[in-house]
Amino acid sequence: MQFSNQVALVTAAGAGIGRAIALRLAKDGAAVLVSDVNDAAGAETVELIENAGGRASYLHADVSVPEEVNALVPRALEVFGRLDMAVNNAGVGAMPKPIQDVTTADWERSINITLTGTFLAMQSQIRHFTEQGQGSIVNIASLAGISATPQLTPYGAAKHGVVSLTRSAAKENAEAGIRVNAVAPGAIETAALASLPEEAKAGYAAEIPMKRLGQPEDIASATAFLLSPEANFITGVVLRVDGGTEA
Repeated sequence: MQFSNQVALVTAAGAGIGRAIALRLAKDGAAVLVSDVNDAAGAETVELIENAGGRASYLHADVSVPEEVNALVPRALEVFGRLDMAVNNAGVGAMPKPIQDVTTADWERSINITLTGTFLAMQSQIRHFTEQGQGSIVNIASLAGISATPQLTPYGAAKHGVVSLTRSAAKENAEAGIRVNAVAPGAIETAALASLPEEAKAGYAAEIPMKRLGQPEDIASATAFLLSPEANFITGVVLRVDGGTEA
């Protein structure tokens, strides 16, 4: 297994894309520190990993709270003795509304969790990886981070920021042996989309060249690749996983 004897940290791993990534990395041999704000969901991810024969531990963390996000790397070291890779998946969506109707609370929630949370997590991870002499980070961005997002201004601004953080950190830390990449999902069938009527989901799928919605496992596969030794000369990349939407 490509991640044998390695340890990964995955934020917002209690469900959806984060859980799929945690399960995939564990399947590939990594021990996984799972974090989330939903303790029951995070514990369930750990249970799924352990029931499949893997190793995992959980720590509650709101990534917008510096004290909580800064506790993640030390916990990985405490529980597993090392940390080799990190996936910063935590973020929040938003209800569509025109920019003039966006409230300060709407804006701050999206920026604080999606952008500042990724920034804080990366700071802690990069400090550790610099001391270690190597490490790999994958940030979960979005197509909204590389194209216009009408009616989703706070979300789009936050995800554009995640893309910028990824590229800047990649160039800044390449010589230190740290790779930083991002995955930009398109329409993925997580809980929000799965709850829509079948007609609505079919409408989303019809707009995708591959004529299907993506699955969380599609993002997990791309993330595992970017973290793996097979991608050891890749850094600063934003990999679209969108069925051809932005081709």
